[in-house]
Amino acid sequence: MKESTITYNNKKIRIITAPAAVVGSGAAGFCAALRLHEYGVKDALLVTDGMKRGTSRNTGSDKQTYYKMNISGNAADCPAEMAKDFFSGGCVDGDNAYAEAANSLKCFLKLCELGVPFPTNRLGEYIGYQTDHDTRARATSAGPLTSKFMTEALEAAVLKENIDILDGSLVVSIIKAGEKVCGLLALDTRSLDKEFILIKTNNVVWATGGPAGMYADSVYPVSQCGMSGAAFEAGAEGKNLTEWQYGLASVNPRWNVSGTYMQVIPRFVSVDSEGKEYEFLAEHFGSDIKRALSLVFRKGYQWPFDCKKALTGSSLIDLLVYREKVLRGRKVYLDFRKNPFGIESFSASILDDEGRDYLVSAKADFGTPIERLRHMNDPAYQLYLEKGVDLEKEMLEISLSAQHNNGGIDVDLWWQTSVPGLFAAGEVAGTHGIVRPGGSALNAGQVGGTRAAQYIARRGDFTEPGDEEFLSAAEKHIEKFSELCEAITSKGESNIRSLRAEITDRMSMSGAAIRNAEKIKVTLSSAKETLVKFGEIASAEKNELADALRLRDTLACQVVYLSSMLDYIEKGGKSRGSSLYTSENGTAPEGLGDVFAFELDEDLIGDRVQTVKLDPDTLEVICGERNVRPLPEGGGFFENEWKRYREDGNVY
Repeated sequence: MKESTITYNNKKIRIITAPAAVVGSGAAGFCAALRLHEYGVKDALLVTDGMKRGTSRNTGSDKQTYYKMNISGNAADCPAEMAKDFFSGGCVDGDNAYAEAANSLKCFLKLCELGVPFPTNRLGEYIGYQTDHDTRARATSAGPLTSKFMTEALEAAVLKENIDILDGSLVVSIIKAGEKVCGLLALDTRSLDKEFILIKTNNVVWATGGPAGMYADSVYPVSQCGMSGAAFEAGAEGKNLTEWQYGLASVNPRWNVSGTYMQVIPRFVSVDSEGKEYEFLAEHFGSDIKRALSLVFRKGYQWPFDCKKALTGSSLIDLLVYREKVLRGRKVYLDFRKNPFGIESFSASILDDEGRDYLVSAKADFGTPIERLRHMNDPAYQLYLEKGVDLEKEMLEISLSAQHNNGGIDVDLWWQTSVPGLFAAGEVAGTHGIVRPGGSALNAGQVGGTRAAQYIARRGDFTEPGDEEFLSAAEKHIEKFSELCEAITSKGESNIRSLRAEITDRMSMSGAAIRNAEKIKVTLSSAKETLVKFGEIASAEKNELADALRLRDTLACQVVYLSSMLDYIEKGGKSRGSSLYTSENGTAPEGLGDVFAFELDEDLIGDRVQTVKLDPDTLEVICGERNVRPLPEGGGFFENEWKRYREDGNVY
């Protein structure tokens, strides 16, 4: 990379020139940077506001899953079959599905070679298991911290290759010359005066993660906010923004309480403002203990909230937790110290056949939930202990939380967005649909980073933008954010923390797992007003500027996402996946009243996707619709495909 400086309003601004830039230091970002280097783009730059901040490094579950093609035992599998399973999730583009399938082994084995400890049997097979929405036992895991191990291994490889890293730099705006990317504007969070940096490049991989900062009830790590707003403001189209994954998670620390945490059958407790405890599952299910506890068991492998399971299935548990916390204003806990329903001597015979057989096979047909947890999966206990929570001694506060955005920025076969030169990889890219196999997001991030790097290396625009042209394009971005930062830091006492709480609380109340058109309208109006007046409303010290600009980006995301949800409702959309849209004409889950009444969208084939585009000047969001791109046939006659491959560019 090359460096120079310019003077703007009597302030010096660094200009860094690079052939390509990757924004983000999670597993997808590190993958893209490493692949660019391997494919010949040696001076690529990785830009991050904090090497340790991303979701990949700071999240997990009891046994975090990585989804790849099956390569063990006698199970038949191939890219076409795996692509069909991705595609069947609804609202999925076939070429993305096929590429994620076809490249899964390449990306998985790369991680293995880099040292991620995925388990093998004594013959050397990478063994697997069946996860949710999985037909072929394609799942594998390196334990609760799979994505952390991935990130650390990829980071080590990036450092080994001496790839340039610009740390402590928050990218706040994408600069275009005409319709094409020509650079980035970043805040230097480590400089005393919080100066700006310009990055001159025609090729950008946006790997900033999902819009994690939007929700108060969230399992995303606090350090992860996402910066999807900047991509929307640059003109990138969104896709399937309505489709999220929500599930039960602990509040502090933020962590999925899936898998073994549920399969050991903990006690569910709520506590009101006066400290009174309620075992609310007993209140709801009464004497039907077998059914209640069997549903809790199923939450282990049916962890995401699912409308199809909300009437009589395991997602009733999610709704009961939501009712206690949101509608009744109580705090909700898992208690691993005692058996539920006052059971003194636990026996798996109290469960249905599935739960009973599992616990008996695991030799966990005894004791209390914590004893069963430590017997079956002691690392799951140790994980909380290392984070300061001893499940043997205290209850664990939980909520129904946002966990993953299945939608995101729309990308093509090579993960390029609607803005030429701008690629998206990882959760920020909307390659998933209504539902997806557990662990497929980790595969998608590696495939997306690889595909983007391949395309940039072979077809990227490496013509260095002229200084005059670049500065002309960059000037309005510098001016806009300089004025905004001046306004934010000129008021005195900070309100960023309280403002964030207000903004994220209202999103969790109206635009999370339970959605209502009227509430969404109110929240959308508030988000737009706060975004327009952000410079007037927000107040921060200079050392909080990065947090303030992240919050502004979150508001831009809320405007786009809430608009997409409202458009979906107004066009007759019904409850599907992990999103329940309340309806006066709907059916209420048993015993919960009309407040949760909904109509199920039975058409989960999903041959249409919703597209969205933000007008950054008016904050109007244009919502459209298109057919999914069909599944390609794949394969081909070897000699013909080899010829195309040899003739550089024909596969691109």
